[in-house]
Amino acid sequence: MAASKNRLIAVTESTGKYTVDFLEEIGYAFSLLSESIYWILFGQFKKQRVRLSNTAREMMTIGISAVPIVAVLMFAIGVMMATQGIHTLRKFGAEPHIIPGIALAITREFSPLITSIIISGRSGSAIAAKIGTMKISQEIDALRVMGISPVRYLVSPALIAMCIMVPALTVMADVIGMFGGGVFIAMNIDISLYAYFDRVMTILKAEDILQGMLKSFLFAIIITISGAVNGFSVKGGAEGVGKATTRAVVLSISYIILTDMIFTFILNR
Repeated sequence: MAASKNRLIAVTESTGKYTVDFLEEIGYAFSLLSESIYWILFGQFKKQRVRLSNTAREMMTIGISAVPIVAVLMFAIGVMMATQGIHTLRKFGAEPHIIPGIALAITREFSPLITSIIISGRSGSAIAAKIGTMKISQEIDALRVMGISPVRYLVSPALIAMCIMVPALTVMADVIGMFGGGVFIAMNIDISLYAYFDRVMTILKAEDILQGMLKSFLFAIIITISGAVNGFSVKGGAEGVGKATTRAVVLSISYIILTDMIFTFILNR
């Protein structure tokens, strides 16, 4: 009886500790986001504006460098969706109806989701590793001593770059994903690529593309802040940097999928 009571107390204490840690991390994330936005909007009035050169560098790293991998994977996903759709609808003699499914699924769901997961693995981990390494080597403390806000210098440029490049990559992924599906359909069904895109343009509305862009904008914020939170929380040397980098990617992908589920439910009711 006493052993069961002790286990119950231990489980309760552990649950309470994890809950408090989670709430503290969420609060810290919102604090970082608020401070980043503050420096973006008001830094120029404090003579500490967010430098355009830093933002452009981040945009190159986050966006331009990711174009090849996003293009290849979205083309493959378009082909995969067409393959599965044709295989399923052929049983009912309704292969042409795969076109609306591909167009809507890619623009609303797959394009923002896959793009954000790729960027999370590439750039979210890089943000966490960069900040974590700087913290371990005491460069963060050196910035504070020099009167430079680490959030303004490290997080704000990345946030701006993410919020611009992830939606831009999502639009590119929309086109390439639908093109991949169209190529496969043109090779397997008596529908030309021109007729395929004509049907796609008839089906799609501006709100379908905007829904994907809205999601990708939110995902961009999640990726940046998750990387920054884990980077600033690094402890324990090089091993701690590795753990923080892994945790940043896992958490950002988890939050992306949960956010996607919530917004899909809200926007498609």
